[in-house]
Amino acid sequence: MPGHERQTFVPVLTDSEMQEGEVSIPDLLDRAVRTLDGRDEPVDAVIGFWDFPISTLVPLLAARYGLHGASLEAVVKCEHKYWSRLEQQQVIEEYPRFGLVDLDDPRLPDGLRYPVWLKPVKSYSSELAFHVADDRQFADAVAEIREGIGRLGRPFEWVLDQLDLPQAIAEVGGQACLAEEAMTGARAATEGYVHDGEVVVYGVLDSITYPERSSFLRHQYPSQLPEPVQKRLVEVSERVIAGVGLDWTTFSVEFFCDPESGDVCLLEINPRHSQSHAQLFADVDGIANHHAMVQLALGRDPELPRDKGPYGISAKWYHRRFSDGVLRRGPSPEEVARIEREIPGVRVTPVPREGQRLSELLGQDSYSFELTDVIVGARDEAELVAKYERAVGALTYEFD
Repeated sequence: MPGHERQTFVPVLTDSEMQEGEVSIPDLLDRAVRTLDGRDEPVDAVIGFWDFPISTLVPLLAARYGLHGASLEAVVKCEHKYWSRLEQQQVIEEYPRFGLVDLDDPRLPDGLRYPVWLKPVKSYSSELAFHVADDRQFADAVAEIREGIGRLGRPFEWVLDQLDLPQAIAEVGGQACLAEEAMTGARAATEGYVHDGEVVVYGVLDSITYPERSSFLRHQYPSQLPEPVQKRLVEVSERVIAGVGLDWTTFSVEFFCDPESGDVCLLEINPRHSQSHAQLFADVDGIANHHAMVQLALGRDPELPRDKGPYGISAKWYHRRFSDGVLRRGPSPEEVARIEREIPGVRVTPVPREGQRLSELLGQDSYSFELTDVIVGARDEAELVAKYERAVGALTYEFD
């Protein structure tokens, strides 16, 4: 990131410590504090851009060291899916019908109709989120959620215990299940930040799924939606972010929308920006969205550039497989280098390692497995698609 060369970034915890198995928030906090207290230099900022538990560790550490950052309560209001919906009800009307599901006596909440999405009140990357069209699918989804909800739910309850919760949320806890009526239309997202109480939306992105599926095909920036729809997305984002009380942090808000009518419906609020979008902003605007996170954590106004990058549009593509298998052969480093050399603006990152079963990959949605992340910068959307198809056509994968 231009302008950040003089700063020293210190890794505090590893990916495996924070994301594998069932995490212990107190243990992670202790490790982080030991690392930071063991340094001779002062701590000027604490940053993190991944989902739980990182998203809650950042405000806990920032508060401990008296640094700029969002409050833990505001972050949890976004991260607890049921609490988030209750907060949204106070300031907007653009959300789906929803209700809690008792995992011990599961039934479709009153007032909801199929199809619905069932999901834990705390999850990430669509883990344990299921599209349900009838009673049989409802029962199957409940069984899977019941079996796996504790991995994130139990540590999330420790976080809830640090707050003075409203009675409705205290009774629900962190291992509850939410049902929401399925939304339809185009997928989109906004990204922004809050600087000293001022909400700023700096980008609108398209979130395009595979045909007839819920799994993402690509995120692209800037959005190609009609200008009135983008304006509506920004307005709703500003209201809801101010309503939950976020400050001194980046955020992203995910939506469904109708490009023709202009109707929008809020899917979820993330109290952090998306690391998946970082290169897209660098390609188009000239600096990654991480810049805003760092500046805010230092107590500064990000003042992001616009249209200073080398491309008119950029996208992160998700090359996926929709069935399990063991990867026997993937693209070699030499193959990846050749593709990147021959197709300007393309960056290829294989996800599974050879010999790995795809169902062992972390952070996958409930219906697919990522094979390759492909970032593409281009003049326009047509060139964007052509570059991706050429790159993927040159990749070699073999499975058992």
